[in-house]
Amino acid sequence: MKTVAKIRQVHELYRGNAFSFVKEAITLPNGRDTEMAMVRHPGSTAIVPLLDDNTVVMTFQYRHAIRDYILEIPAGTMDRGETPMECAIRELEEETGYRAGKMTALSQIHILPAYTDEKIHLYLAGDLTLSEQNLDADEIICVKKYPLQELVRMIENGTITDGLTIIAILTAAGHINAVPLTT
Repeated sequence: MKTVAKIRQVHELYRGNAFSFVKEAITLPNGRDTEMAMVRHPGSTAIVPLLDDNTVVMTFQYRHAIRDYILEIPAGTMDRGETPMECAIRELEEETGYRAGKMTALSQIHILPAYTDEKIHLYLAGDLTLSEQNLDADEIICVKKYPLQELVRMIENGTITDGLTIIAILTAAGHINAVPLTT
C-alpha cells in the first residue's frame, strides 16, 4: 500500500477561468512537514488529427509565455461537466476547422506532475471533414498540414519543442504502425 502526503492546509493563491494555483501545507510520507505550490487543473485533451494520406493537421499558435509561435497539435481544457471525448471533438473543430468521423483514445498522461495535477487525454482523429474554425478571443492559430513522418523528423531534429506534441505524435505514430486507422 502506498502512503501519500497528509494535507494540513490549503490556501488558494489564484483562481482563473480554467485552473487555480494553490499552496498546501503537507506532511510527507516520510513524516517531514513542508509546503508545496501547484496548479489545480480540470484536465484537458490533445488530438492528433490524421487525414487519409497520413498527413497531420497541426496548429501554429502564438504562446505568450515563450513570446513566440509554436507548432502544436490541437488541444484544450475540458469545460465543467464535459467528458474528455466531448472536449476533444469540440477543440478539434474550434482550433482547426475539422470534424472527426472517428476518434480513438490513445493514452492519458500527466505531463508536469511536479507542479500540476492536469491529466491530458490523447486522441487520434480520423475520417476528417472540413468544417469551420471557431477560435477563442485569445487564440492566434494558423492551421498547417505535415506528413506524419516529417513531424517525426522534426521531433528528432529539435524543430518541434512542445512536449505534449512530441508525446502525442510519437504515440500516434506507434499506434498507426500497430493498428490501421480505417476499418
